[in-house]
Amino acid sequence: MWERGRPPRKPRPSPIIVPPPPPSPPPRLNLLLPRSLLALAARAMPSRRPSPVLLLLLALALALLFVILSPSSPSASRLSRSLASGSASASSSPATPAAPPPPVKIYMYDLPPKFTYGVVRSYMAARAPSGSADAAAVLPDEQLRYPGHQHSAEWWLFKDLLRRGPRDRPVARVDEPSNADLFYVPFFSSLSLVVNPIRPPAAANASGVAAAYSDEAMQEELLAWLELQPYWQQHRGRDHIFICQDPNALYKVIDRISNAVLLVSDFGRLRSDQASLVKDVILPYSHRINSFKGDVGVDGRPSLLFFMGNRYRKEGGKVRDALFQILEKEEDVTIKHGAQSRESRRAATRGMHSSKFCLHPAGDTPSACRLFDALVSLCIPVIVSDHIELPFEDVIDYSNIAIFVETSKAVQPGYLTSMLRRVSSERILEYQREIKKVKQFFEYEDPNGPVNEIWRQVSLKAPLIKLLTNRNKRLFERGTNGTDCSCMCSTTPY
Repeated sequence: MWERGRPPRKPRPSPIIVPPPPPSPPPRLNLLLPRSLLALAARAMPSRRPSPVLLLLLALALALLFVILSPSSPSASRLSRSLASGSASASSSPATPAAPPPPVKIYMYDLPPKFTYGVVRSYMAARAPSGSADAAAVLPDEQLRYPGHQHSAEWWLFKDLLRRGPRDRPVARVDEPSNADLFYVPFFSSLSLVVNPIRPPAAANASGVAAAYSDEAMQEELLAWLELQPYWQQHRGRDHIFICQDPNALYKVIDRISNAVLLVSDFGRLRSDQASLVKDVILPYSHRINSFKGDVGVDGRPSLLFFMGNRYRKEGGKVRDALFQILEKEEDVTIKHGAQSRESRRAATRGMHSSKFCLHPAGDTPSACRLFDALVSLCIPVIVSDHIELPFEDVIDYSNIAIFVETSKAVQPGYLTSMLRRVSSERILEYQREIKKVKQFFEYEDPNGPVNEIWRQVSLKAPLIKLLTNRNKRLFERGTNGTDCSCMCSTTPY
């Protein structure tokens, strides 16, 4: 009721009741389920608190999914194994070294004896004193010894392939040529070159037969024998290996074997269409002086620089005479003219073992055994030979063990000695330590020395040889003036 004289009261608004927020859904179980399944489960969840029955049904559904995706399922098991193996291999690959490739299979020709042991016998017979019996003629093969010679790699490789039994090396000898990747021709070509002495005996030996040996005839006979062999004819010798370490070895037939792998000391006497680093292998000379058995040091090496050898040489070796004129008056430099002899080798051993640096100028060819005499003496080589090739350069960095001087600078008066005197004692020790690390590569007596490394270098040629032999099967015959763009220093394919 309104009271008289007063306006009616406005009704009081009723309080606003805010409903409580809906209960939040339980946290999602991120159990490695696809997002679509989780979203479906979330939508199926009611806004209010779920009943125990619904939770039990959801738990059973999740359990069923886990059973389906568990490793017992064949497809899931295969997938998990694949992922696990891939992960394991990825994680272990940096630490696990790759398995070595299988050895390259080499067949060594059973040459007529006159090309192997017969060369040694001819060499010894040619030096037998007049009227004496020929001792080499009655010795069995296994008792023959290769004459002391700077090109004795041909002997070491031959004897290595004759050995039997499992050994860790990059090549394996096979008895059947049909199983071979490469074919080794064990002709002692360097010894054959020097069978006839410079001063032949004045008379025949006790057998009454004068020594008559012709290296040129031996080369021709060797090629005549080889060219009858089916495996030579198959690829014209491209998969064959010849050792011709002396620069003049096999000179008469070199054009007929230029397809083959040549084991050489350098390329001084070979044309670019006969040899190259692509297909051939550079070998170290056999050192002629005794190895130094002491440790690194400079106190026992009072001489700055040592050289002993022929002063006068042809071609690139003319630098020797210029260096003699410049260095022979230096106080702490020993430079002598000397030919090969036992006394010269003894003097060279004393000189190299007591010098910090050993000079290696070019000779008739860019390389010589003097370089390897210096290395086994821990005498740092000073190489003055602009076109030298060196063995095993994929594993040896020669700038760490030798000093290279350009010929045009070396012949400037005072340049060489002033440069060497600036090398500190600590730097000399560093050079010597690096030489000791690789010294085994220059000692043929070492079981892990140059023989194994030569075979490793040869084995690296096998894939390219296989490529080229397969390639040549599809090429048409080219004219005799054609150029083989494979750059293998080879003749035109057949």
